[in-house]
Amino acid sequence: MSTTADPLATLGTLPGVSDSVDSVRKAVDRVYGHRVMRRRSNEVTSEAALRGARGSAALSGADWALEEVRRRTDFSGGDGDGEAPTVGAALRLTAEAGQLLSIWRQSPLRVLARLHLVAAADREDAVGRPRTPGEPVDEPLIELPLPDADEVAGRLEGLSQLVIAGSSAPALVSAAVVHGELLALRPFGSHNGLVARAAERVVLVGSGLDPKSICPAEVGHAELGRAAYVAALEGYVSGTPEGVAAWIAHCGKAVELGVRESTAVCEALQRGAA
Repeated sequence: MSTTADPLATLGTLPGVSDSVDSVRKAVDRVYGHRVMRRRSNEVTSEAALRGARGSAALSGADWALEEVRRRTDFSGGDGDGEAPTVGAALRLTAEAGQLLSIWRQSPLRVLARLHLVAAADREDAVGRPRTPGEPVDEPLIELPLPDADEVAGRLEGLSQLVIAGSSAPALVSAAVVHGELLALRPFGSHNGLVARAAERVVLVGSGLDPKSICPAEVGHAELGRAAYVAALEGYVSGTPEGVAAWIAHCGKAVELGVRESTAVCEALQRGAA
């Protein structure tokens, strides 16, 4: 496939990106080679899902302790806790993402609509469709200029065609671009950050890089912090080779930190402490 037909592959040649790709691949291989993964991988997957949801919610303003997320059963926010619905949405998205892997390559826009529907289930606004002209966006932590609805529609269609066509680009590059585009566009009226991070998970798992979903990039994004997250996103939105490469590297570091988290889970399971 030529670079003209495969623009994602071109991004893989940006300075520093191949180093990030190699580093992520080695980290993922190490955790998959852990002896606990041979016998208790389902437990690691479940714990990674919980920790990933907590990390994604933290980036959307609901920074709860892991044990609080584990303990709670009511995320309606009916007790006046305005952060609870965000945590609930993150948990629902993490559970739903694994059910959509087979659909992603054929109909990514359908998957994105479903993810938003799941995330915004507790809201009365329009859900499951891109925003219309003049429709407001509730995404207070991302303050970049907001593309208009026509630009959103065009770029979503372009992203969809890239996914459907397939790419020889490394999984990290594809996941970072999907994540970055959705954050840049904020195509829905709410929950765009949660949806973007869930879509990144879908790509990382569906690509075969992390087939058991044990490397929660959301954990890493949260650990790196909101300021670094937004700064890296600004680089992506700039469209410069340096900015895009920095965003991909940021996403790579997030995956590596997710790997570190799951490695710690494996060690705890091995010691009988979890």
